[in-house]
Amino acid sequence: MSERTLGIIGGSGIYDLPELERRQEVLVETPFGPPSDALITGTLHGVKMAFLPRHGRGHRLAPHELPFRANLHAMKQLGMECVLGISAVGSLKAELVPGHFVLVDQFLDRTRGRTGESTFFGDGCVAHAHFADPVWEPLRKLALQGARAAGATAHDGGTYICMEGPHFSTRAESRLYRSWGCDVIGMTNLQEAKLAREAEIAYATVALVTDYDCWHETEGDVDVSKVVAVVQKNANLARRTVVETARLIAQSSPISAKGCMAHSIMTAKDRISADARRRLDLLIRDQLG
Repeated sequence: MSERTLGIIGGSGIYDLPELERRQEVLVETPFGPPSDALITGTLHGVKMAFLPRHGRGHRLAPHELPFRANLHAMKQLGMECVLGISAVGSLKAELVPGHFVLVDQFLDRTRGRTGESTFFGDGCVAHAHFADPVWEPLRKLALQGARAAGATAHDGGTYICMEGPHFSTRAESRLYRSWGCDVIGMTNLQEAKLAREAEIAYATVALVTDYDCWHETEGDVDVSKVVAVVQKNANLARRTVVETARLIAQSSPISAKGCMAHSIMTAKDRISADARRRLDLLIRDQLG
């Protein structure tokens, strides 16, 4: 049986994964700078794992400051074929109650200042990724099973609208997003999904509902202290979800997105700059031969 792998990018309140066995702290250098923090490697149920706190230990990095490219490249360097992004989100629907999990299957982009962190390509090598279905469905389904096995109320599917942050929505924005049919709102996971696709990494999001966005008039506006309290309560459940998902991955057929970027490079091989070849070597070497 081939080696199974699973990377975890932990969001607000999830800065470590103490369940990992044979833990080792690894500093990874990437062509896109340093990731958010050192990565912790180890194993769970025989699955090779790597954990990265998205905002750094101590929550040092705001959503618009995150080194998304370095984070996903570091996962690729460590051999992670699958990555789960765990993220705190606000609810845009009454039935998505704080404390629930949502295994989203679509994204909508409302970010503005993250162009440079949304793709590995450009500046000497152009590529276009297929992104109609931005979440890797086999991994999403296993994570859904894992969340339910861990005891979470986990919803199957939903649209995650990714806002710029670091501010929460205005009431007008929140009502607009509801009218579009969005389910949850967050500030981080879309860039990870885009970069994972370009890196041929299977990616899925576990969205942890912490509050109702400000559309919900009877619940009051977003209260950061209440959000933090729900985040802390969800953290243990999220870690149990990771443990259960690793167990399922160990028992399942290998999940891989390898080959999903085949024929995506538009730039002629002889016109790809030397700097782009160096920067993108890990991502494009198989395509260039």
